[in-house]
Amino acid sequence: MSTAMKVGAVIITMGNRPDELRALLDSVAKQDGDPVEVVVVGNGSPVPDVPAGVRTVELAENLGIPGGRNVGIEAFGPGGTDVDVLLFLDDDGLLANHDTAELCRQAFGADPELGIISFRIADPETGVTQRRHVPRLRASDPMRNSRVTTFLGGANAVRTKVLGQVGGLPDEFFYAHEETDLAWRALDAGWMIDYRSDMVLYHPTTAPSRHAIYHRMVARNRVWLARRNLPAPLVPVYLGVWMLLTLARRPSRPALRAWFGGFKEGWTSPCGPRRPMKWRTVWRLTRLGRPPVI
Repeated sequence: MSTAMKVGAVIITMGNRPDELRALLDSVAKQDGDPVEVVVVGNGSPVPDVPAGVRTVELAENLGIPGGRNVGIEAFGPGGTDVDVLLFLDDDGLLANHDTAELCRQAFGADPELGIISFRIADPETGVTQRRHVPRLRASDPMRNSRVTTFLGGANAVRTKVLGQVGGLPDEFFYAHEETDLAWRALDAGWMIDYRSDMVLYHPTTAPSRHAIYHRMVARNRVWLARRNLPAPLVPVYLGVWMLLTLARRPSRPALRAWFGGFKEGWTSPCGPRRPMKWRTVWRLTRLGRPPVI
């Protein structure tokens, strides 16, 4: 069953990392098994030169990370249905091993409930995996595989049946928390998510706060995430916990001002359709080690 699964890959780029993009594409081309079909989306920019056989889509404007990836999904047919599995890879990443696509085929083939796989991200120089790149609360051992409740946006594989059932990423988020929104919808529909340490994407160690919009988007989208997905009694609990955690981290005054501006924006701007998860999904998240209040 695994070898029959067709695998595609979606890569979005701003066109400013041509060497890294070419290295990533080379690592995808070297995957074992049937070739992985690739679509590169220029998110408001031209796509640099790519190898023959790689399809490209150039967007007139930057649609953000979820918007760009959704365009890439649709390049594989409605909801990505031309393939069985889609890899989503950062354009400055690099698949460390040649067997990642085949491991994905095997994992999805062996577990019909598995909907999403989150890869391990490791620094190419040191091999170190940052704690924030392990998508669970108990993140001290990045080599431990486990069921999880979210996934890493630029290093993952998604069964396209999930996208067909629950939809794609939330376009309006633009940047931050779009993965958790999709993860919660997938879990609510009965799918499971795995973190796999043996599926590795090399990526230079960075801080998310390097992005100028980080603090505002993180706060706004956190509110949108809760408004869209949580049962009403949990919305203030979830957001209250995250406000306390943010204050405990003692951000700079400009960062805190941006955070509170985003938090306000999250309440005053449209967040898309509200579809609160079932209480049994809340219990499932809790049993998986991350109740939806943190």
